Amino acid sequence: MFDQMDIEEEEYQLRPMNCPFHIKTYQDEPKSYRQLPVRYAELGTVYRYERSGTMHGLFRVRGFTQDDGHIFCLPDQIEAEITSTLDLVEELLSTFGFKEFEVNLSTKPEKAVGSDEIWERAESALRVALGAKGWDYQVDEGGGAFYGPKIDIKILDAIGRKWQCSTIQLDFNLPERFELEYVTEQNTRERPIMIHRAIFGSLERFFGILTENYSGAFPLWLAPTQVRLLPITESQEAYCQELKAELQALGVRAEVTGGERIAKLIRNAETSKVPVMLVVGAKEAEEGQVAVRTFHGGDVGKMSKDEAKSKILLAIASKALNVEAEAPAAV
Repeated sequence: MFDQMDIEEEEYQLRPMNCPFHIKTYQDEPKSYRQLPVRYAELGTVYRYERSGTMHGLFRVRGFTQDDGHIFCLPDQIEAEITSTLDLVEELLSTFGFKEFEVNLSTKPEKAVGSDEIWERAESALRVALGAKGWDYQVDEGGGAFYGPKIDIKILDAIGRKWQCSTIQLDFNLPERFELEYVTEQNTRERPIMIHRAIFGSLERFFGILTENYSGAFPLWLAPTQVRLLPITESQEAYCQELKAELQALGVRAEVTGGERIAKLIRNAETSKVPVMLVVGAKEAEEGQVAVRTFHGGDVGKMSKDEAKSKILLAIASKALNVEAEAPAAV
C-alpha cells in the first residue's frame, strides 16, 4: 500500500521514484559479467509538492515527466558508458539548437559510501570522458552526493541565460541497499556500478526553456503550425485546400486561413510566428505557383508549388531555420 496524504483538500498517494523499478527489472533474472552493461530508460511521470504560490508555468509544476535512464555496468566500463552518455547529451541538446554548455564535475564529499578506490576510479573515469569530449568544466570539490560523483550540464540559451538540464550521476549506494549482483569471470558475486542519467531532466521544463530560447518563434521543424496558406480571395481557396492536403500527406503541419485582406492575413501569421507563409493569388493558382514568405527571412519569392514543397521538406529534414537556407542552420 502507498501512503496517503491530504494536501490543500486534495488526496495524494506517495509512489517511489523510477529508480527502484529499473532495479527490480535488473533483478528479474541473474546477471553475468558478460551481460553488462545493462541499460534501461523510460519517460516516467513523477510528482513533487509545490506550494500554490510557488508554481510557475512549465518551470515549476507538481507533476512532470523525467527521461530517466539507468545503466548497470562493471567498474572498468564506467568511462565508456559516461562517454557515450555525453555523446547522447550533445546530440540531443544540439538538435534543439543548444551548442554551448557549462559543465560541472562534483567530487566526493566528506561523508560518503563506497571505498576510496571506487570513488577515485569513478572520478577519474568522469574526468577522462570529459577530456575526450574536449569540454571545459569546473570542479566542485566535495560537492558530489554521498553515494557517488556526478556531472551536471547547463545549457546557454539565445540571450546567455543558463538552464540546468542534464545530469549523469554514479551511485554506489542503491546497488548495496538492493543487493544487486552479477557473476564475475571467477564465478564470484559482485555489486554492479549504477549510473543515473537524465538528458532533458523535466520534459515540461525543457519545453519551457525551448519557448524562452526561441521567444515562441520555433524553427520550422519544431513549429506547431509549420505552413500557413493564405488565399488572396475566395477564388483561390480550393487551390489552397488542395495544396494543404498535399502537404499534410507529406507530414507537414499546414493550415489555410482566409476571409481577410491579405495584409492582415500576413500580419496575423507573423504575429503567430508561423515559419512559412504561402500566399496564393489568381496568377499563382492558375500557374501552379505560390509566393513564399518566411517569418525569419521575409519575402522569398515565387516558385512552383512542387519546388516549395521540396524546399519545405528539405528544411524540415535538415532542421534548417528557413526554407531558403542552402545548408542546415544553427537550429
